[in-house]
Order: sequence, then structure tokens, then C-alpha cells
Amino acid sequence: MQSKACPPIQKVGKGFEEGNEMRKNLVKLAALSATAMSAVMAVPAYAAAEGAESDGAIVVTARRFEENAQDVPISMTVFSQEEITSRNISNSAELAAYTPSLTVNSRFGPEKASFSIRGFSQELNTLPTVGVYFADVIAPRLSSNITSGNGAGVGNMFDLQSVQVLKGPQGTLFGRNTTGGAILLVPQRPTGEVEGYVEGTYGNYNQARAQAVLNIPVNDSISVRGGLDWNKRNGYLKNQSGIGPKDMADLQYISARLSILAQITPTLENYTIGTFIKSDNNNSVGRVAFCNRTPGVGPGGRALIRQDICNQIDRQNARGDGFFDVENSHPDPFVRSRTWQVINTTTWEASDNLTIKNIFSYAEAKEAYAYNIVGDNGGPFPFVEVNPGPNTPQGNQYTWTEELQFQGTAFNDRLTWQAGGYLERSKPIGGNGGQEQYTGIFADCSDIHQFQCSPLSLFGGAFVVGSANIARNVYSYRSEGLYAQGTYKLTDQFSLTGGFRYTWDWQDVNADNVRITPSPAGAVSFSCTRAVTPAAPDARLALGGFCTRTFVQKSSAPTWLIGLDFEPNDDVLIFAKYSRGYRGGGINESNIGVETWQPEKLDTYELGLKMEFRGTVSGRFGITGFWNEFSNQQATVVIPACIPTVTPGCTMPPSVGINGIQNVGKSRIRGVEADASFTFFDSLRLDLGYAFLDAKVTGTNTPICDSRTYDCANATFLSNVGSLLPYTPKHSFTATVSYTLPLDESLGEVRIGATFSHTADQFVSPANKAAFDAGVIPFDSGIVPAIDLLNLNLNWDSVGGSPVDIALFMTNVTNNKYYVAGGTSLTTIGGDFLFLGQPRMFGARVRFNIGQ
Repeated sequence: MQSKACPPIQKVGKGFEEGNEMRKNLVKLAALSATAMSAVMAVPAYAAAEGAESDGAIVVTARRFEENAQDVPISMTVFSQEEITSRNISNSAELAAYTPSLTVNSRFGPEKASFSIRGFSQELNTLPTVGVYFADVIAPRLSSNITSGNGAGVGNMFDLQSVQVLKGPQGTLFGRNTTGGAILLVPQRPTGEVEGYVEGTYGNYNQARAQAVLNIPVNDSISVRGGLDWNKRNGYLKNQSGIGPKDMADLQYISARLSILAQITPTLENYTIGTFIKSDNNNSVGRVAFCNRTPGVGPGGRALIRQDICNQIDRQNARGDGFFDVENSHPDPFVRSRTWQVINTTTWEASDNLTIKNIFSYAEAKEAYAYNIVGDNGGPFPFVEVNPGPNTPQGNQYTWTEELQFQGTAFNDRLTWQAGGYLERSKPIGGNGGQEQYTGIFADCSDIHQFQCSPLSLFGGAFVVGSANIARNVYSYRSEGLYAQGTYKLTDQFSLTGGFRYTWDWQDVNADNVRITPSPAGAVSFSCTRAVTPAAPDARLALGGFCTRTFVQKSSAPTWLIGLDFEPNDDVLIFAKYSRGYRGGGINESNIGVETWQPEKLDTYELGLKMEFRGTVSGRFGITGFWNEFSNQQATVVIPACIPTVTPGCTMPPSVGINGIQNVGKSRIRGVEADASFTFFDSLRLDLGYAFLDAKVTGTNTPICDSRTYDCANATFLSNVGSLLPYTPKHSFTATVSYTLPLDESLGEVRIGATFSHTADQFVSPANKAAFDAGVIPFDSGIVPAIDLLNLNLNWDSVGGSPVDIALFMTNVTNNKYYVAGGTSLTTIGGDFLFLGQPRMFGARVRFNIGQ
């Protein structure tokens, strides 16, 4: 068919601008420093391991330099590598079970999980509220059509000095503003000794894991450390559909790391780290929990395949399915990711009072996934199945960062200060055609890439609901910042800290979305999903470039910190501080009419105490109380698509509704965090952690909605003052006890340990709560019930005086059956699904140590 020329691309916004003269100078300064300093090779200063215990002190880098954790006026939880290993933690998301105040949203699987600290959660494709840093560098960005983990994935949890979970806004000293907090992964640095280990693990679900680390001092000026981590485990979800793999929620990855420390002068050090992580698994799938059996139109007017979901439940009950039995509809589900990164840190001690540090990184991250995002398998028309393009993934991004730091002391060391500048650029690899997604919505597809699908239709075929869709949504980011912070000792007991940062953020999306009406023989028609469809549209639309919309979101804001510390003696610290947090705005091109949202703001007030004690019983204790005022809150708004003849005023129905972000909330979050560690007679140790959260909505705005397209009357969001915030359990608690047996040293060291964790129930979905309150569903899947987990471990180090260590471990000892997230499908398909946590896991480890 001969068609007319397509119109020019529709654009919204002016694109990226270079900004003012100060930012231009910052770019020049950073580029110069990266070129000059990163080429220098310097000697390692073999300091105490960050996060390790040195003479009883836990050394951390929460303020960008090494210091005793008890001297840092920040509420934090610190894990050593030994603690990470004994808990069988393989990815950052699994930290949440052992860290009060830290929760995780695993709705789309562990590798795409997002963190929440103190109730500040990342919803959909907003910017993270919790930054994950590896070796002082933020995790590389990876933007696709589903929330990405941004550092929560597998592959980094080996050969670490420590993991530090910092709670509360960290926006002054860290590269991206983080309203909730930051997670610092600190790798082991190369040392001046020949050392390392080889370790093997075998566990249930056929888990097999192998690790190897080797540290070699090449000469007096260069040391090299390399490591490998390979891990594979079968899935614990059993697929009963006969479609696709027999199990899901499996694990398979390989990770490699190479670190180099070198010296050119005694005051100049260069530290380079290269990492590579590749993961390939079947992903997870939701377990159907209930359906709405009410005749007629279901909640929100969109229960289109409600009966099919009910049939799935009936089939599940007839088989007598167990808790971990699910049904998968996708013939080949997978999540595949690959990330590599190079980090170069150059440190120059220019004088006794000045240190200059340059940190440069470059990373590439890629992911492709194919699966049913809900878990429905009740009939021939699955709700939403996503797939990568024929030859391109959904996410394919590069990120480079540059940070120049100046640290020093003045006034006879009464003032400790630091200042610096930060740059970040992240863009899609391959430009606008570098990533794409093919999605079937209410369509049974034999070949989604050829649009060979049978679509769902209503009213005797008069209204075709099912569709095939192509999304080429590529995101670009820029972030720049200038900061300074200093602590001045007013007296020997009182110190005053002040910090300030100004951040500029840009986000640009180039979105090309095409809707295809499919048939078993192929495409019937083509149209632009949201842009204006050109006259006489044809198959050229599927090639890209004719349905493009471009949006730009620019935001900038100052953040600051003011704190007062009181140290009556060397063992007690009392601190009070006020800090301002900020999270940049963002873009969701599918949210027609409200594609962008504005930054949100946070004011935090904290009062804390830290103390150490010695004697027959020695240990540490800390407690922090906080009050947060949260405004212009970025929150999820779920609005069903309208249906002609059913929804009043519906004239332009889309294929699916809105699940987007708007600034509709204002909240108050207050709470208490406490931690303690007690050691009795050098053999029995008890570690405790507790967090109390009281997080409620204090104000709300009605979301923007076009009634011609959406069912505005049934929008769900944080609509009620006094309602809870997502992922804010009121109580969370951990207790770990470890006992060292009184054996002769020639036999080695034997330790028995147990960890119990409790997380109270937590609210996750306003849509499900509204349906429960209305009596539509039998229980509130918008509330994740309380989770209690017990872990046990037995470690025998230096067996019989040999270099061999043996360990036994078991997680979720009581085989507690719990779920970590509920779906939000009531308003779209009239049923809902639960995403299940891990069952009991157990196994054994054997390690052979080299040079220790």
C-alpha cells in the first residue's frame, strides 16, 4: 500500500543544555584530573580493612574516609564477609532480611529488586532512594521498561571487606542524592602477602558454588588480586503448566574481579578494579491467590479475563498444589544480564594536611528478559508477556562517573574538611535502536516478532482488546554536583559539622511505541501507541522513527547537613543533626498527559547515642531517633483503561491502563533504630538490631487523568490521609548469637551461630487494600504478612591445624512459607498473584586457604 510521508517526530522539551559557567568549569576540571591522575601508578598503603575489626574498632568509610564506626554520627549496620557467607547471601537484595529499616521490593525478581530504607521506596522507574556503591562508585544505571535493580543483583557478594548500610539521607557526600540511605560494598584490597582461597559449596536444590581468590605481590611496588565466583541452583518454584521450564526462581551466574595496587612514590597510590558479572536464569512468576467471582464487570471495570483466572485457581485446587507450585504461560522465560565495570582511584597525599583523590569509572550494563509479568495461565490470552527484540535487549546502557575529592585538616587538626565535584553520564548503547521490547497484551502469540497472535476481543468482536506492541524507550542521564563538608572541634568534647551540596540532574527519554493489531497470520494494522499516527500507516511504523515522542526532565536542588556531636569521653558519642534530602524528577512516557514528575524533598531530624563498654562483658550500643517530613512525594498511581459503552466519556481507549508516577503525596516518617553487640568471656557474642517505623500519609493531591482514555473514577493511589506508606514495616528485629567452643588451638576454631529475624507486616499496594475493604477479595494481598526467619551455621576453621575450613549452613530453618510482594492486577484482570520468598536452604562449604 502506498502511504503518505510520515510527519516529523513529535518533541516535548528543549533537550540537554550545557548549563552555566560553573558547571562548564567543573567538566573541564574533572576531565583534566581524570587524564592526569588516572595514568599514575602508586603503592598500596596496607591499612586496616574497611568494615573489619582492628583492635576492637569497626573501620568504616561512611564519610568517605576511614574511621571507627562508633565515631560516626550515622545510624548504620555493618556486615563482615564472614557474616555475609554464614547467612548464605548471594545478592544485595538478601541483606534486607538481616538489616532493620532496610526492606526490598522483589516484585520483578531479585535481580530487579529495589531497596527501601526508613520507608523511602523506589516505585516503578523513579530514581533509586537507596544508592548501592561498589568501591566508592555508584552502581551503573540500567533503564528498561520494568524497574531495574540498580546494584541489587548477584555477583558482588564475595571477597569483601565489608558491607555498610547507611540509614538516612546521604546526599551531601555521595554522588547521587539518596533520600533513604546508601549501601556500600567495600571489596578486599590487594595486600603485600601471597594469600587467597579456593572454596566449594553444595546445597539442596542442587546448589553448586565455587569461589577462588588469589593475591600476589608482583614486586615491592605492585600487588594484584583476582577472584572468581560461580553459583548455580535449581528453582524452588515448580511449574505445573507444562509450558516452559519445570522450575523457576533459579540461580545461575558467574562473576570475575581483578584488582591492582601499585606505587610510584610513597605518597601516590593508584587502585584499579575491573569486574565482570553475567547472569542467566528462568526468573520468577507469581502464584495465583484469588479471583473476583462476582458476575459482570469487575473492580475498576477491567476484569476482562476474570473467569480464566478463576479457572486457574480451580485447576490449582483440584491438583492439590503445594505452596511453591505455580503456572507459567511463557514458552521460554528468562532474565539475562551482563555488566562489566572499570574503577580507577588515584590518591595523592600532597602534604600532611591535604589529600587529593580522583575516582573514575566506566561501566556497561545489558539485560534481556522474557516472561509473564503476572503469572496468569488461566486461558488463551495471557495478560502481559514481555520479550526482547529479535536482536536487541530491553536494556543496554553505558555509564561513566568522575569524582574529584579534596580532603584535609586545618587549625591544628581541629577542622577536618573535604570538598569535591561529581560528574555522571549515562546513555543507551547503540542509540535509539539499541534496545527494544515486544509485548503481547491479551494475546496468544506463536511468534510475537512476526505479530502472529490471536487477540482477545469483546462484544462479539466489535472491540479488539488484544495487541502486540513494540517499545523502543531509551533513557539518557546527566548528573553533576559540587559539595563541601567539614567538622570543627569547638572544644575537646563538642564538634560542629556542616555540609552543603548542589546537584543538577537531567533525564531524557526518546520513546517510540507502536501498537499492532495482530492475527494468527500476522499484522492486520499498525498505529502509534501514544504519538499521533501518520496518515495511511503501514508496516514501516514497526521499523521505528515514526511514533517518537521525546521528553526532558531537568531538576536541581541544594542539600545540606548541620550536626552537633558531644563526646563526654572516648567511649560515648551523642549527636543531633538536621539534613535536607532530594530525589530528582523523572519521566514515564506511557503516562499520557503527565509524562514527567517533579523532584521530591525531605527534611530529616535525628538524635542519636553510641557507646562502647569493656570488662567481663564488652561491646557496643547505639540508638537513633528520627523524624522525616516528606513533600512532593513521587507515588504510584494506578488508573484502569476505559472501555467504550461501559466507562462514561470513553472515546480513546488504550490497550492497558496507567501504572505510573505522579507527585500526589506528603508524608511523615518517624522512628527509632537501635543496635547492640555484647561479648561474654571472649567466647559468646550476641548482636541485636531493631527498628520501629511510623510512616503515614499527611497530605494528598488528586492525580491528573483524562476520562476520554482512562477510568478516572477507579484510580488508586495514596489517597487517604493517615494511610500507610509502602514497604514500611512497623517493627523489624534481628538477633544473632555465636559461640566459640573451648577447644585446644591445635584442633582449630569451632563456632556455632544462629540468626533470627522478624519483619512485621507491611503495606505494598493501595489497589489491593481498596478491594479488600470493599469485600471484593478474601484477604488483603496489599499487606505482606509478618516474616520470621531462623538461620543456623556451624564453622570449623583451621581443621586440626590445617589450612582447611569447613562450614554447614541452613537458612529459613522452620521452612516458613511467606511471600515478599503482592501483585496489582485486580483492576486489570480481576485476579491477583503473590511472589514467594525462599524455602529452607541448606548446604556445606569447604575452603582451602592459601598463605594464611
